[in-house]
Amino acid sequence: MFYGKVVAGLLGLVLGGPIGLVIGLFLGHQFDRGLRRTMEAHSPENVARIKERFFETIFLLLGHLAKADGRISQGEVDHTEMIIRQMGLTSAQRQRAIELFKRGAAPGFDVASCVADFQTVCGRQIALRQTLLMFLVSLAVVDHGIEAAERRVLDNLAGLLGFQPSHVEQLLRMAQAQGQFHHGGAQQTGPDRLQAAYAALGVSPEVNDRELKRAYRKLMSEHHPDKLIAQGVPEDMLKVATEKSQEITAAYELITRARK
Repeated sequence: MFYGKVVAGLLGLVLGGPIGLVIGLFLGHQFDRGLRRTMEAHSPENVARIKERFFETIFLLLGHLAKADGRISQGEVDHTEMIIRQMGLTSAQRQRAIELFKRGAAPGFDVASCVADFQTVCGRQIALRQTLLMFLVSLAVVDHGIEAAERRVLDNLAGLLGFQPSHVEQLLRMAQAQGQFHHGGAQQTGPDRLQAAYAALGVSPEVNDRELKRAYRKLMSEHHPDKLIAQGVPEDMLKVATEKSQEITAAYELITRARK
């Protein structure tokens, strides 16, 4: 990586003489460093490391969150099994996912170190942290209610990932509403159903059409398979994101039909 230093150095020399050369070399060096980091971040080796770490972290934290209230409910077990089925894991991968879940649920699990390791490998990619948090939120709402201890653990995990409790609150409301549109559901109508559709998109009923469409497109972009793969989310987990996209679309279609 030396092209930045060469180009900036020559420009600096022509425009500012020896002092310009020094400034140009410094700026070129900064450019080369940034370019190298970008290329390394998107190298096949680094993407593979991110996918592996994401897989490990999600099942460790799912186990940790499930045991937050002192017991793992059948609903939480079924939800985790659903994720495993949707991922289409091999027998060996399924066994590893279960072992990771149990490790996360065990007493003395070091959640701070787990999240720190995830951050080290995944860098500052906020979309990856957001995706991880959404998987955790989806587990938290499976029992149609969230215990105080469970909420404290979820807020702690979000804080370690760099999110505020208010962000968790919004995601919880959206996840609970989106669950009503599982496997479609846009054909059902009624005031309560319409209110849930707005909540699923994270907007109020007073929002105008332009802002509604912007919110919908933003959510769909966050769950787009190509974008998730580029960020390092394992391909196995894309079916989960696809189902979430279908719930969001069903909610949006209900609102647009009602507005017509």
